[in-house]
Amino acid sequence: MGRQMVFPISLWHILLIFCINPPLPASAQLRRNFYATVCPNVETIVRAVVTQKFQQTFVTVPATLRLFFHDCLVQGCDASVMVASTGNNKAEKDHPENLSLAGDGFDTVIKAKAAVDAVPGCRNKVSCADILAIAARDVVALAGGPSFPVELGRRDGLSSTAASVNGKLPQPTFNLNKLRVLFASHGLDQTDMIALSGNDTKLPL
Repeated sequence: MGRQMVFPISLWHILLIFCINPPLPASAQLRRNFYATVCPNVETIVRAVVTQKFQQTFVTVPATLRLFFHDCLVQGCDASVMVASTGNNKAEKDHPENLSLAGDGFDTVIKAKAAVDAVPGCRNKVSCADILAIAARDVVALAGGPSFPVELGRRDGLSSTAASVNGKLPQPTFNLNKLRVLFASHGLDQTDMIALSGNDTKLPL
C-alpha cells in the first residue's frame, strides 16, 4: 500500500485508554488471555480480515476508529452501535449523529465476526465488542502506528436505542467548557480533545 495516516501522539493515548482501560459495563472484567481456552487464535483471525479490508480501502482506518469511538462514548465499549433498528426500536446506529459513520467500519467488524464464528470452537464465543476493539488496534498498526496489547472480555450490549446517544457525543454547538466536561467524563484531557476534534487527525467526530 505504501500509504500511512499520520496521527498526533495523543491519539495513540486515546486509543490506549479505550482499548486497555475502556468504559465498560460493571460486569465486564478484562484480561489478556480471556479466550485462551475457547478461541486462542481470535486476534490472528481478526487481524487477517482487517488487513484484507485495509488493502481494499484505506477508509477502513478512520471508519473503524470512529465507529469504536462513537460506541465507547455512549454506553461503554459494548458494540451497541452495531445493533440494527427494529420495527419498534430505533437503535444507536440510526441516531442522526451516527448516520455519518462510514459503512466500511461496520463491514470490517461484520466480516471479522463471521470469520471468527467460522471456526467451530470460536462460534458464538467472541463478542462483537472485543472484535471491534481488536480491529481498532489493528487499523492503527496498519496505518503506521504502534501495535499494543488489547485486554479482552467485553460483553455485547443488550440494549441499543437512539435516545441513549443524546448528549453523549460532541456537538457543533458545544463551547470549550462543554467539550472539556464531556471529554473529562471519559478520562480525556484537552490535548486529547483537540486531537480527536482537529482536522489534522483526518478523523472528524
